[in-house]
Amino acid sequence: MKVMTAADRIAIAPALSLSPIGCGTWAWGNRLLWGYDTSMDAQLESTFQRCLAKGITWFDTGDSYGTGRLNGRSEQLLGEFAGAYTGPNLDALCIATKLAVYPWRLTRQSLVAACMKSSRRLGRPVDLAQLHWSPKNYLPWQEGPLLDGLAELWDRGLVKAIGLSNYGPIALRRVHKRFSEQGIPLATLQVQYSLLATATVSELDIKAVCDELGVRLIAYSPLTLGLLTGKYDRTNLPGGLRSWLFRRLLPGAKPLLDCQRAIANARGKTMAQVALNWCVCKGTIPIPGAKHPAQATDNLGALGWSLDAGEIEDLDRAAARVKRPMMQNIFQTR
Repeated sequence: MKVMTAADRIAIAPALSLSPIGCGTWAWGNRLLWGYDTSMDAQLESTFQRCLAKGITWFDTGDSYGTGRLNGRSEQLLGEFAGAYTGPNLDALCIATKLAVYPWRLTRQSLVAACMKSSRRLGRPVDLAQLHWSPKNYLPWQEGPLLDGLAELWDRGLVKAIGLSNYGPIALRRVHKRFSEQGIPLATLQVQYSLLATATVSELDIKAVCDELGVRLIAYSPLTLGLLTGKYDRTNLPGGLRSWLFRRLLPGAKPLLDCQRAIANARGKTMAQVALNWCVCKGTIPIPGAKHPAQATDNLGALGWSLDAGEIEDLDRAAARVKRPMMQNIFQTR
């Protein structure tokens, strides 16, 4: 297992760098999809500690993470864990949050206020503030004021960097131009990307546009909600909504999973490590979720080596043949 050091971190802004793999915290507070219960908190804190101690220095969350009355729970837990942590790499800790485009957030100040609420839950400033999705497809006039709010967070020094999520290349260029004219750097773009969800990046050519504009591309759900770990089959399914989804995806994904498994066996790696290394080889920063320390350790094993060109080609070919890939996020724009 590779332990990441400062030399491995990727600079995305003058005052901010990210480890080449982050930790997604969607599950931390989500009962509907992930079956969260407060009894898991000690395990989640151990996961946080394992990540940070071994060099996964950034955690991705969102102010909408946590179901029902637990809304904001992910941020709250991260704040509690960070406040109690005394181990290595604390000085490099980065917390990125995504600010939801709720229908009642209509003004510049509403987004700034939302970020301040996130900071209070975290007990520390937000490092990377991201707009969670674009309302351009359904309420286009809402977008401008929220982008202005994101710009104000940067202008006032309330965050170290700003980014977007679920934006396609056309929308990305538009927002990048808007910010560039104000002298504001756009640091990151986060999209759904995995071996079972390649269309957003490959068909829209997002990576090339990000490279052109100097925006770092972050891959969320790089393990497709855990399906690419190889732990599940038709007789062994997770609970909740994932069970229905995996029943839909597994039959068509078998050739890809078989290819992934063969490479993992030949390499002495896990299937999750192969899937994450593929994302890294594609020039993205993946943010796999982790709910217990063993998953954090497994994710770290995706670093320190690289798939070769032939293995990447085999995986690409198998991914292209999947008849029913993961559905695209409904908020993804072009």
